[in-house]
Amino acid sequence: MIACYKTSSEGTFPLEAPEPGCWVSIVAPTLEERAWLRDELGVLPEFVQSVLDDEESSHVDFDDDAHQTLIIIDCPFIEDAHEAEDASIVQYDTHPLSILFLQERDILVTVSLKPNDTIRALETGRIKQVNTKHSTRLILKIMLNIMQRYLGYLRNIDRQFNSTERVLRETMRNAELIKMLALEKSLVYFSTSLKGAESTLAKISSGRYIRLYEDDRDLLDDVLIEMRQAIEMCTIYTSILNGTMDTFSSVINNNLNFTMRTLTTITLLLAVPTIIFSFYGMNVPDLPIVGSWYLPIGLSVLVCVLLGIFFKKSRFFK
Repeated sequence: MIACYKTSSEGTFPLEAPEPGCWVSIVAPTLEERAWLRDELGVLPEFVQSVLDDEESSHVDFDDDAHQTLIIIDCPFIEDAHEAEDASIVQYDTHPLSILFLQERDILVTVSLKPNDTIRALETGRIKQVNTKHSTRLILKIMLNIMQRYLGYLRNIDRQFNSTERVLRETMRNAELIKMLALEKSLVYFSTSLKGAESTLAKISSGRYIRLYEDDRDLLDDVLIEMRQAIEMCTIYTSILNGTMDTFSSVINNNLNFTMRTLTTITLLLAVPTIIFSFYGMNVPDLPIVGSWYLPIGLSVLVCVLLGIFFKKSRFFK
């Protein structure tokens, strides 16, 4: 889907066709729209190939001859329930958002291969003080919203983690461990994407790829602050999650060891009557009081009690 917008003194309004100073939004492009991007807007074929790659990592590219800048940054999104490890939790992933700045035509183009919350926020006016004529500021506002979404999703991951941890303290169910695994995967995706975004923003801040005006520096600083906070939160949550998983793994192993010790003790205690009764059940000569059943039972009980006292006083259960 292609939509064109331009800001005037009366606000931002849609256009029928792109013109200088406008913003072109392309979401989930069809084959015809991909051809339109190349033929009508004159986007370089290699740039078109990059924006259509769902696995493209964050980076900045600039073509001196065509005067076109390509910025790709990963955006967080909520996975569908059928793709998540567990439908009862919210699991996250990232996908690339491409930003093309065509300097000769003074047009900013965003391309997203799937519906994007940041683009939707721009189109619905939830991102304030947007001016399509100020391309650099619009790019920074898009990046600021993306970093704020990272922060919001990371806080939600922390809440889900705390809730799952409380359940795990009560019961060691496999379902809760799978939820922990899903949260860990989300943090890995975020961590990888944020590292790429850090490199991308470092290149943008140099001013070699897009022109930075004096008023844009403060907005760029805000983006960098939000990004560093997201990276720090992601690192902290990952460390806490890994430590918690290791702790619960040790607890599970200790519980298994205790269960095995208990079963071994029961087996040893049951083996004593079996041995004694086996002797009296065979034709073994010179056994005391062969004709009485009191002695085998009493002897079995006595030996079991002595073994039980021995196991209790020893370090077997400690």
